[in-house]
Amino acid sequence: MQHEAFANTEDFGGPDIAATPPRPSRPGQDAPYLNYALGKAYDEMFAPDGTPRAPYAALDSRISTLPLEELNRRQQACEQSFLHQGITFTVYSDNQATERIIPTDLLPRIVTAAEWDRIERGLTQRILALNLFLRDIYSDGRVLKDGVVPRAMIYGSKHYRREMRGLPVPHGAYVNICGSDLIRNEKGEFVVLEDNLRVPSGVSYMLANRDVARRAFPGVFRSMNVRPIEQYPLELLATLRSLAPFHDDVSIAILTPGVFNSAYFEHAFLARQMGVELVEGRDLLVNDNVVYTRTTSGLKRIDVIYRRIDDDFIDPLIFREDSSLGVPGLFNAYRAGNVMIANALGTGVADDKAVYAYVPRLIRYYLSEEPLIENVETFLCREEKSLHHVLANLDKLVVKAVGESGGYGMLVGPHASQAEREEFGQKIKSDPDNYIAQPTIQLSTAPTFVGNGVESRHVDLRPFILHGSETKIVPGALTRVALKRGSLVVNSSQGGGSKDTWVLGQ
Repeated sequence: MQHEAFANTEDFGGPDIAATPPRPSRPGQDAPYLNYALGKAYDEMFAPDGTPRAPYAALDSRISTLPLEELNRRQQACEQSFLHQGITFTVYSDNQATERIIPTDLLPRIVTAAEWDRIERGLTQRILALNLFLRDIYSDGRVLKDGVVPRAMIYGSKHYRREMRGLPVPHGAYVNICGSDLIRNEKGEFVVLEDNLRVPSGVSYMLANRDVARRAFPGVFRSMNVRPIEQYPLELLATLRSLAPFHDDVSIAILTPGVFNSAYFEHAFLARQMGVELVEGRDLLVNDNVVYTRTTSGLKRIDVIYRRIDDDFIDPLIFREDSSLGVPGLFNAYRAGNVMIANALGTGVADDKAVYAYVPRLIRYYLSEEPLIENVETFLCREEKSLHHVLANLDKLVVKAVGESGGYGMLVGPHASQAEREEFGQKIKSDPDNYIAQPTIQLSTAPTFVGNGVESRHVDLRPFILHGSETKIVPGALTRVALKRGSLVVNSSQGGGSKDTWVLGQ
């Protein structure tokens, strides 16, 4: 159903593509790009000489024909659409109001067919290697015996679950839903910044952004042969069903912490799109190692749980006994093979930021292939030489706690004060195994509408990979945007925003 805010989108400023394309705009010279600054970072839209890159030509032509008031109107229509749908995210660091509409930008980010082909092949390679690694460390531990990865780093990880040892998972797929974060380096090449293997979020925002961006620029969208992403919920459903192949009618539930969770909108959205149960821990019970959900017509068996809560809270009988989010007896039902859980417990050990540094080696070890997408250079503070380098260069590096996510537990050295760097340095010294560091890469910039024109803002890219009986990647991604000028922090939980990603066909 068309949202009222977009009822007259086709009439915004006349036809969506001007009959006579205007002269290509240049940043800093032409409206609405008067405040658009090109820096050292790779810019998605403009080449270093200020001319628009070929994939952006049609979008640039359209933007340059629209008055500022019209761009404002279309941006407000995007925000109203999100408001009407209740698309929210919780910003825990905000003392004023925690829940808010996730900021969205009407200007899409564009990825060419050739770029996407490399991304797709590289991420498929990566998830295969990571799943083989997880199966290995929870069984024979061959990779540890061969010294490819330090044994102490794995067994000492807070995400390693000894309860998973020897427990088979369907298709050997420990990671069924993955959201890997990519960035462009200064050369314009995509590299992997980190892997999110536990409970990656953001796919609902990817789908919602497509809806509003397509309505904001319908003619440009039609003309550019943008590949569809609307099939993601069906692909996710097929992946979850493949985890219980011996059941004729697989019953699936999404396990959510509840309405106060930062990504609750996404949990409800995906349940609705797939036509599956949305449950909290209190809705489930385990009887004779079989999981049931309470319904108005009685108990209903659940075969597959897509969990959106961390390992620690899954089962108070096995993990945190004070958890009210999980289900007593769930792990025993899982161990008995009567319910499948996606992602499998214990996957967090593979998206530990220290293990991330070893992923290229894991690809070579398990697949006998060279990585198709490289990592960002990473210094492991557990290594003495790297530790000295990091402490001596805190003003140039980004330092991250290995087990944290969402932008927490990190220091962006160039943007931190001397006092903040000194305080963080003490944390590193007291627990060096818990930290890694990376050079401060200038994330690529993309055009973003900021109310008084179009300016460059730093972005990253989160494609979503599905892995069950086969691997599938929908041709699209969540592009996250650092909304503050000059900021490199794109996380929604830290006040960042998002925009649509148009992957072009051949």
